[in-house]
Amino acid sequence: MFPTNFLAITRIGCQVEAGSKKRVLELLGSLLADTAPGLTQDSIFDRLLERERLGSTGLGHGIALPHARMRDIDQAYGAFIQLSQGVDFDAIDSEPVDLLFALLVPEAATQEHLQLLATLAGMFSNPEFCANLRRASAPEDLLKQLTEHKLPPVEA
Repeated sequence: MFPTNFLAITRIGCQVEAGSKKRVLELLGSLLADTAPGLTQDSIFDRLLERERLGSTGLGHGIALPHARMRDIDQAYGAFIQLSQGVDFDAIDSEPVDLLFALLVPEAATQEHLQLLATLAGMFSNPEFCANLRRASAPEDLLKQLTEHKLPPVEA
């Protein structure tokens, strides 16, 4: 379902404590910084924050999908954080966010990358899937949930 090397156990945070939206974006930047040469926590944080200034990526129901285009990568990469307590993320429903999946795509993002974002949004629109992520108690459990989730078939 995901591209090779898209998600790894080293890019999963379980029961993470963060007091603010900026702190969460810094943590996501840290998790993603080792994905490609030339990337740094600061450069990723800056791009994620720049995207958030255009409008919150908080989808509602405690979910956010921060994403950014990066010059120094040639494939998409993801990172996931499950927070121990939700933070204000300026979400569409004004509810605190506790599940965040960050997506980095190459600067020249293609239809494939837009489809990946749509796939993630579809996954996180499933309340049972999100409840399972919230119950997980280890990064390995979260990775398994994320990589083995089956989307319902698309109706014609």
